[in-house]
Amino acid sequence: MTETRTEKIDFTAMYASHDAFRRDLERLGQAVADGRANTPGVRAGWDNFTHQLHVHHTAEDSGLWPRVRDRVAGRPRDLTLLDDMEAEHSRIDPLLAAVDTALRDQAPELPDLVRALTATLDDHLKHEEDSALPLMQDVLTTADWAAFTGRIRETQGLRGAAVFVPWVVDGAPESDRAAFLNAMPPPVRVLNRLFWEGGYRRKGLWTV
Repeated sequence: MTETRTEKIDFTAMYASHDAFRRDLERLGQAVADGRANTPGVRAGWDNFTHQLHVHHTAEDSGLWPRVRDRVAGRPRDLTLLDDMEAEHSRIDPLLAAVDTALRDQAPELPDLVRALTATLDDHLKHEEDSALPLMQDVLTTADWAAFTGRIRETQGLRGAAVFVPWVVDGAPESDRAAFLNAMPPPVRVLNRLFWEGGYRRKGLWTV
């Protein structure tokens, strides 16, 4: 049976990833406030955060926004929204670099930079959730969405998935954790329970 755009896309993993980005920046902000931003655990947490965000945004820029743009050709308002998504990504990148440098140098401007990054990323995520996801629900098929998520899986690979999955659910409320894991294929849930979560905890991300 031919797929139609009336079929609903499951954005569970997208929302869960966004929540994980927000959570990590809260942890970074708390670490900075507590004077422990230069500890190995915080640095490891930050490195993983920047990696996950890079994978996420690169996949959107290369495999998602162009697909949506094709579907909304001739719709100026929707095209402007996609321009905004890409512009917001470009504003986040310099802040990531500035925070990275300030962390390395233990610079006094680190708290202000973390606040700026947190506000800028949160505004972007909210804009995407409020405006871009409904647009995608309207114009993309579940096959389109599977192609996008497949690109992320290819980029992460099995080794990356072993960090990504437990990272997303790290500290998540039980209902959110269950929703995310239930959206994963059964083998992923088994691997996460038996191997990945233990390996992730041993990395000590964000610990003192």
